[in-house]
Amino acid sequence: MQSRLGTKYLAALSAPPLGALPAAVRVLLLLAALLFAAPPAGASPKSEQPIPAATLALMEARDTTPDAPILMRAFKKESEIEVWKRNRSGRYVFLKSFPICRWSGKLGPKVAQGDRQSPEGFYSVGPRQMNPNSAYYLSFDTGFPNAYDKAHGASGSALMVHGTCSSAGCYAMTDKGVAEIFALAREALRGGQNAFQFQAYPFKMTAQNLARYRADPNIGFWRQLKEGFDRFEATGEELGVGVVNGRYVFAPSSDPANEALALDRRTREQERIASYIGLGSAAVRTVYSDGGQNPYFTALLRKGADLGMVSRPETLAYAGIDEVLTPARGLCARKGGCPDMVLRGQAASKSADAQKPASPPPEARIVFSAGRVIAIRTTEPITLMPMLLSYKLSLPMPPQTIIAGAMPILPDAWF
Repeated sequence: MQSRLGTKYLAALSAPPLGALPAAVRVLLLLAALLFAAPPAGASPKSEQPIPAATLALMEARDTTPDAPILMRAFKKESEIEVWKRNRSGRYVFLKSFPICRWSGKLGPKVAQGDRQSPEGFYSVGPRQMNPNSAYYLSFDTGFPNAYDKAHGASGSALMVHGTCSSAGCYAMTDKGVAEIFALAREALRGGQNAFQFQAYPFKMTAQNLARYRADPNIGFWRQLKEGFDRFEATGEELGVGVVNGRYVFAPSSDPANEALALDRRTREQERIASYIGLGSAAVRTVYSDGGQNPYFTALLRKGADLGMVSRPETLAYAGIDEVLTPARGLCARKGGCPDMVLRGQAASKSADAQKPASPPPEARIVFSAGRVIAIRTTEPITLMPMLLSYKLSLPMPPQTIIAGAMPILPDAWF
């Protein structure tokens, strides 16, 4: 807006009616043009970068605008941040996702200062949390600790979404990645949004994942996050989040139709979780030496790309290893894992058992458990020994979030 105003004033100087004005008047007009074209006081030029044209085109296709409210969701295991925008109908719609170059710690909430944990939970980011002069290019403070964190005695501060590729409890996006994220948030806040919601999850909160992680020590906390995740997916509304007796609670939708959708989805997801467990889903725990990285950046590193400062790169070879706590059985022991279906009632379960094919000969799989290497017999697909960064292997592009009505976005070069 500021640059357009400046252009407008400069164009006015050359217009025929102004050509006859005294030189002093024209100088004053020129000074006014420069004033309007300058960035706000305290802002650096990097913080005023425009939203890319391709992203503006996506907004138009989603029936939204740059100044419409925004919402973000971070997923550790998938190493990505999603950006959502509220469209003209009042519903938040998926805009695009950004790969995370580095997050630290492991799956689970942040507990104490210095534990290197990137936060999980529901946070609010206002204008004062935006930092245009960050030492990590650009950043915003996630708002940790929130009311839930404080209720559980968690400590820590300055947990950011920022540039570069180095993390000690933050979500590092590279300079190019955070520049666009910052611009998207900036325009929404300038458009009148008081604060935007930042939802941080350990992984995509699908029924299948909740079944797989049912034996993880954090499962009670993650079930609370799952409730908020499902409510947002069903209604497309920003969550009304509270904390009661040390637990997350969510306000019902003001729209009865949306509230019915939220309750229906919760019931269906609970049934799906039970169905996956009944089908024989493995129970796993995913372990990390110190956080992870989106496969997009891992592939770039293997090709020798310069991502700048990368924190603890040696730990990335041991990131995201599934430790099998309960091996898969039944239908879920087949190649490809559990079928993506919802089985309802005893008759459906009997039907599934009747269709179960003979299991192929089991193969040995190697996993890490309690600091030692053990071999187990199972056909459940699991992550095997890690590939070192020095290996010259080509990886597929990172998986894209596919949501009904959404457009998958493949990132450009982010370094």
